Amino acid sequence: MMSSKAKYGIHALIYLTRRYGKGPILIAKMAEDKKIPKKFLEAILLELKNQGILISKKGKGGGYELAKDPTAIKIGQVIRILDGPIAPVPCVSQTAHRQCDECPHEDICAISFVMKNVREAIANILDKTSLAELSKNEQRLSESVTASYNI
Repeated sequence: MMSSKAKYGIHALIYLTRRYGKGPILIAKMAEDKKIPKKFLEAILLELKNQGILISKKGKGGGYELAKDPTAIKIGQVIRILDGPIAPVPCVSQTAHRQCDECPHEDICAISFVMKNVREAIANILDKTSLAELSKNEQRLSESVTASYNI
């Protein structure tokens, strides 16, 4: 299950995607606009900065912005940074593989077999979905909901 940390991080990145090319934005403004606790957001953004997703500028006109084009940032990468491996069980993880404690033979484990397929399906979707796509989808959904209330 995806953590609140990853959800907040993705919401913040979508916010920055919509501002891409317009310069940095202060954490306080982002926290207020997205209703994310400021201290929690600071920790999330620092982690994303340390992994090359964001850049920051100090002083007047400072804040955070995307380090690269939103089409180049995949959701799978962000989730792995903030939550760790996406595998449902450790024996099928590609980045943090380890044998499950209760399984003496993972190569003949039926659970491992099905969970590998689950991990591959999840990774296939997340590693192909960019911030730009997620932002466009959110914008379309927002416009659709707004239009339905204006009938």
